[in-house]
Amino acid sequence: MQVAPDISFRDIAPSDAIEERIRGRIDKLERMYGRIVGCQVVVEAPHRRQRQGKVFRVRVHVTVPGGEIVAGRDPAQHQAYEDVYVAVRDAFDAVERRLEDHARKQRGAVKRHEEQPTARVARIFPEAGYGFLATRDGREIYFHRNSVVNRGFDELEPGTVVRFVEEPGDDGPQATTVVST
Repeated sequence: MQVAPDISFRDIAPSDAIEERIRGRIDKLERMYGRIVGCQVVVEAPHRRQRQGKVFRVRVHVTVPGGEIVAGRDPAQHQAYEDVYVAVRDAFDAVERRLEDHARKQRGAVKRHEEQPTARVARIFPEAGYGFLATRDGREIYFHRNSVVNRGFDELEPGTVVRFVEEPGDDGPQATTVVST
């Protein structure tokens, strides 16, 4: 890490045990991603009227090349944050997930979803409740009125562009989901 970690306590007495736990989690972050520039952690016990004991808020701010990762755990989110160690654990778990995402993006390993194929309605038989789609590669795919999303079968006409999901059927390919674009 290029800049020494900054750990601060607000409205709570500094604790060597809590600071040691935080430093251990920072070390884990550095092992996961060796290019961390800096890390700031704030542990606080906000003054709010509580029926039970104090609850803790933990914020973790990590600076990395190309961005910043900020995560925290707020007392309003979970009653378990009456235990400062639980709040620290959950905040660092969130930072780890975001740091992993950041590293994947930098490596270009982000998953890209395939785009659903498109077709045009070639023929439709409204009285019988089915039709055929013409794909870009020249195939015809059967579809049933129940495959059309949002009961849009009656609005389809030849030439309408649709997205579809294809599956093998008994008599050839069929579209199991048809959505107007």
